[in-house]
Amino acid sequence: MISNLSPLAILVLATLSAAQTNQGPIQYDAAHNATSIVGTWSTGNKDVRTGPDFANPSNVSFTYPANTGESYSFSDDGWYEISRFRMNSNASEPNCITAVMYWTHGTYELLPNGSIATYPNGDGYQQIQDPCAPISNFFENANYTELFTQWRIFLDPTFGPKLHMWKFDGNPVAPMFQLSTTPTMLPTTKLRNTTAASAGTGSTRKRSLLKRSNAGVEEAVVGRWTFLSVGASVVFAFVSSVL
Repeated sequence: MISNLSPLAILVLATLSAAQTNQGPIQYDAAHNATSIVGTWSTGNKDVRTGPDFANPSNVSFTYPANTGESYSFSDDGWYEISRFRMNSNASEPNCITAVMYWTHGTYELLPNGSIATYPNGDGYQQIQDPCAPISNFFENANYTELFTQWRIFLDPTFGPKLHMWKFDGNPVAPMFQLSTTPTMLPTTKLRNTTAASAGTGSTRKRSLLKRSNAGVEEAVVGRWTFLSVGASVVFAFVSSVL
């Protein structure tokens, strides 16, 4: 996750991604994706989902799912929503397990080099529960501009479309499976009265993609981009030091 990532940092990291591909602009066609990115996606057992069953921004609350995970929704007019539930362990204090619930939405852009940039509306928030902290349970504003350096959609023979995304530092997001081709999202208007995000609004032009199968190259591509994207973490460290 990238906190308060500036447009300059996004530009530098996106440029690095383009240099790594060395193939010019990415063609978002059937060879790149088995289906459109539009819809709702979820990791693991699919308990975490975007939409009203996870977050209620009007009263700044969450409904806890049965298991941890992540869910992303993308619309064909450039809007996205993210729901995350994670547990962070503490090796030195095994009883101090931190639970984090996170929700945000905003606009996204499919960049020519194959990256995805997200620009939050500014009304996102998270809940942190830490039994060992001075304040064990609190809510706070959380609006992260994020860059995913690469993404691909493959067709799993058992579970259907599977979305792979790589974070700016080269680490992959857990594979996500498509829950629906129609995104399950809260309204795209600003849902809480908070300070607007400074990262920009992004593009809202339509980005529907072809729906074809390209099974058989998933393993090679996943391994390739996990390796090639590692250099992004070094560049990001440099960018952070000079911004």
